[in-house]
Amino acid sequence: MKWPTVTIETPAGPQRAIAPYVISASRSTDIPAFHARWFLGRLQTGYCKWLNPFNGRTVYVSFEPMRALVFWTKNAAPLLSYLPELDRRGLAYYFQFTLNDYEAEGLEPQVPPLADRLATFRRLSEMLGKDRVIWRFDPLLLTDSVTVDDLLAKVERIGRELHPYTEKFVFSFADIAGYPKVQKNLEASGVRFREFDVPAMQAFAAGLSPMLADWKIAACTCAETIDLSPYGIGPNRCIDGELLLKISRNDPELLRAFGVDADAAGPRLPVALDYKRLKDKGQRKACGCLASKDIGQYNTCLHLCRYCYANASASLVASNMGQVSADGESILLDRAICEMETRQGASGEG
Repeated sequence: MKWPTVTIETPAGPQRAIAPYVISASRSTDIPAFHARWFLGRLQTGYCKWLNPFNGRTVYVSFEPMRALVFWTKNAAPLLSYLPELDRRGLAYYFQFTLNDYEAEGLEPQVPPLADRLATFRRLSEMLGKDRVIWRFDPLLLTDSVTVDDLLAKVERIGRELHPYTEKFVFSFADIAGYPKVQKNLEASGVRFREFDVPAMQAFAAGLSPMLADWKIAACTCAETIDLSPYGIGPNRCIDGELLLKISRNDPELLRAFGVDADAAGPRLPVALDYKRLKDKGQRKACGCLASKDIGQYNTCLHLCRYCYANASASLVASNMGQVSADGESILLDRAICEMETRQGASGEG
């Protein structure tokens, strides 16, 4: 999808900006956890500045026509107090909330304790409704001490707590060989990992299937090519136009952005969308997301997960975070260290 452009006023004078209808916040960093104040400041200002990780060029992003937001987070708590402002603006939004249990393995050293994350998830669901808080266990990672059965046990423990508060469970299998940065981070942390093969994927799906039936929630994979439909598991659209239309009750502006005749659609739900035309072509081939503009920046997430594709190293994150300004146009100041990504290293955003 090609976004329209507009002219915005900035401290540096008038600038051309892309004007997307859907914002992703963000696959590249945890905006709710670490950049919530910055995000609300930019929302009130009406635009942000994004640094392209491939070439370092500046892209201005106008929020003027924005009608929808998808948040990605492992800790939504810092953003909760700002949600009324999003509601006041009439925005459709929901959360992709990653809630793993790797505490014993130390794979997510800076996330809040599991009990706190569970409490935040429940509170968010009670505020928004369980259709707007999607539970992700992502990625599923096999190590010398974590087996498929261990992963299933972890999912079951969390699911017993969360299934009344969500309608969907999303997971992916760690693809380590495909992402050299992930492999480097795991090896630097001394994690003895192993890749998922097809039998291991099928074994996980087979173990998950009865849990889903018991919990009465759907399960989907994120950008996986394997067919798990025999287990009742299908592919996901993490940026989901049908869900956004449901939340917004067929916002006419969103309908028009998605190429739907707003007058003909009326209040009818769900609305059939042409996902082939709307697909985000910047994502992996197996990704089902519709097009959105991500406004995050790599190397600005202090969770420091050992398997992360979005952080090159803890030292680079520390250097960048020392230069982050909650009042800046972008998450990273123009002169901050911003590692240039290769397309291979940055393509697996979801």
